[in-house]
Amino acid sequence: MIPVIDLARGSAVLARGGRRESYAPVRSVLAGSETGAGDAVALARVYRDALGLTDCYVADLDAIGGGPVQSGLLRQIAGLGSSLLVDAGVADAGRARDVRAAGAAQVIVGLETLPSFEALATVARAVGAEHVVFSLDLRDGVPMVRAGARHHGTFVELARAAVLAGAIRPGAAHEGSVVELARAAVNAGATSLLVLDVARVGSGRGVDSRLVETLRREHPTVHLFAGGGVASAREIERLADLGLDGVLVATALHDGRLGRADLEAARRGHTSDSR
Repeated sequence: MIPVIDLARGSAVLARGGRRESYAPVRSVLAGSETGAGDAVALARVYRDALGLTDCYVADLDAIGGGPVQSGLLRQIAGLGSSLLVDAGVADAGRARDVRAAGAAQVIVGLETLPSFEALATVARAVGAEHVVFSLDLRDGVPMVRAGARHHGTFVELARAAVLAGAIRPGAAHEGSVVELARAAVNAGATSLLVLDVARVGSGRGVDSRLVETLRREHPTVHLFAGGGVASAREIERLADLGLDGVLVATALHDGRLGRADLEAARRGHTSDSR
């Protein structure tokens, strides 16, 4: 179980549906009334102290949008002893090194901001493949590919063309393109994959279990994570049974649907990773 902190303009915000312009500072049932809305450091502390969770996924939405990395805030969170997986719009070795220097144990390289798989390979060589997680960024199952990227349209458009030609069923179009993108990332040196559908974030709809199964079967030795819409301990256990090594959760923690007892119950059933 990996709790999430989404950062925007120096505050922790509550993500929902990938509509970043509408994100507001998060108010969580985990934090006391004396804790102000959007206090990212306090939120990381309560994840650690109230839930016993020391891993934390941090998305620097300002950096993903093209701004500078919020390095000072990342250092404060890492200073609590948290092991951070950080998405800060990494597209080259220089920024990857900066994010590592700011306290990230794992650098997220997102499909949304990736210029090429050659760039991913360069990042993996620069900071070590063991410190790189490739994020398969999706919106309602459709890959979020950076405009102008060398791989833009390659897999998605081929899949759509195959549907129009009657070669594959419509429901398989985007799944097939995601699998191809994951394969390209692993070939470029990624040893960890994250499936993140931003349209599902905050929805309670859960993760696409068929896609998780497919990726685990295709890549049995990679670390496999997923996020977006996870809202119950039963969902976490089901995903672990499918071979997921970690799951991102935010909204269900903040509104109280998931608590420490739920997390401990899930841990008892899965004392190690699912591989």
